[in-house]
Amino acid sequence: MEEALFYDTLRQGLWIAFLISLPILTVALVTGVTVGLFQALTSIQEMTLTFVPKLGAIVAVFWITMAFMTETLVSFFQATLIPMIAGG
Repeated sequence: MEEALFYDTLRQGLWIAFLISLPILTVALVTGVTVGLFQALTSIQEMTLTFVPKLGAIVAVFWITMAFMTETLVSFFQATLIPMIAGG
């Protein structure tokens, strides 16, 4: 395998990982900031208050975007990785 082909495949894989993780990380950030702002405004310092809403939001977004994630990974594997493995 040529070095350029290796780095191009690695770049594509990292871009796919970024695209797949972006919705979940965005929702976690927004939920964390919102709950943190709520805690700062009300002076409530409960640890579960930060964990439970963030976990619920992450699970909901994961469930909603699961088809997109699967389709993206399958297309990357079928178009890039499987032909490289099979073709040599």
